[in-house]
Amino acid sequence: MAKLVDKTYGDALFELALENGQINTYFEECQSILEILGKNEELMKLLTHPKISKEEKEQVIENVFKGRVSDDVTGFLVLILKKDRQTVIPEILKYFIDRVKEFKKIGVAFVTTAVPLDEAMKKSVEKKLIATTDYKSFEMNYNVDKDIIGGMIIRIGDRVVDSSIRSKIESMAKELYDVRLTTM
Repeated sequence: MAKLVDKTYGDALFELALENGQINTYFEECQSILEILGKNEELMKLLTHPKISKEEKEQVIENVFKGRVSDDVTGFLVLILKKDRQTVIPEILKYFIDRVKEFKKIGVAFVTTAVPLDEAMKKSVEKKLIATTDYKSFEMNYNVDKDIIGGMIIRIGDRVVDSSIRSKIESMAKELYDVRLTTM
């Protein structure tokens, strides 16, 4: 159910951004709001507190965001409050941000290697991903995991390319286990 709410409101904001020609503006504003909500747990607690009236919560939204983000985005946050969906504000904003990234053909890649990559290797990986996908650019996230022994694991959305030594060893071990010896 929550996914449906995220999608419904996120799509509505996306359509509004397209209609108003404000994709980049709303994108940046939603990223900022998400960052603020992530850093300020008290704000989310206040917005979701059952004993605080909707009017007081709306006033808080107006005080915190009016003049700092566009009137449309502030109004969107107030609308979410009026519809009692404030608990999923972060998820709605994340959905919108992901939708804009897809629209702008910005991929998000998670690369895991056994050793840290230098800048030249990072650029090479990003260049190869751009050449082999439909994305125009990537947000790259690098992680080091010594347990993979060597090679790399690349995850983009729900697609995973695992060329790690660990997975190759596991695959060979499975094949060897499946081999049946015949006696003569």
